[in-house]
Amino acid sequence: MIKVLVADYHPIVSTGLNLFFDSDDDITVIGSVRTGTELVNFTSRNQVDIVLCEIDLPELNGITALRVLKEKLSTIKIIIFSHHPKQIYAPSIIKAGASGYLSKTANTQTIRNTIISVHKRDGYRNKQRAPQTIFDQQSPQHLKVDKNLSAREVEVLKLLCSGNRNKNIALKLNINQKTVSTYKTRLMRKLQVTTLVDLINQARHMEFNSLH
Repeated sequence: MIKVLVADYHPIVSTGLNLFFDSDDDITVIGSVRTGTELVNFTSRNQVDIVLCEIDLPELNGITALRVLKEKLSTIKIIIFSHHPKQIYAPSIIKAGASGYLSKTANTQTIRNTIISVHKRDGYRNKQRAPQTIFDQQSPQHLKVDKNLSAREVEVLKLLCSGNRNKNIALKLNINQKTVSTYKTRLMRKLQVTTLVDLINQARHMEFNSLH
């Protein structure tokens, strides 16, 4: 039986998945959490095979929580389950160690098939192999976001687009303000802009506005 943990701020999502898998012979939902901190705490106390994880979690966002889990529990597999377009997040979630991505528009059979497919993959058990990532649709060939953006740079850019100042970004990502400034400089260089306004406009042009 595949033990699945649902990490999502909206109770209706957890309730719906619980009902769907209630009588499933292969998958069981063993719990649900609403914040990134709860996610890390739950997995440290319970055996979990797969986490269905939203990106926009309070306290620790999904990508940050993903990195923490992969450092502590190398065998756990995380599927990002979100309404955000994978074209934006695909490079970041792969770098952070995600095993797959599911859109919240996916039907229930696709969700079930993806969970089973990810569980069967042995990439994380074999250190000689790189983990493979499974998407609910064919992986994008042309990403609108620069593939050279790191997961952390994506997080900083998202927070900038949401109107956060350096101090708030530092607090949310548990880094210092000088590091935030360094990320902003890198982002400006990579996106070929010279001002913060232009950086945000460029990000929105690349569909980062959908991440608000």
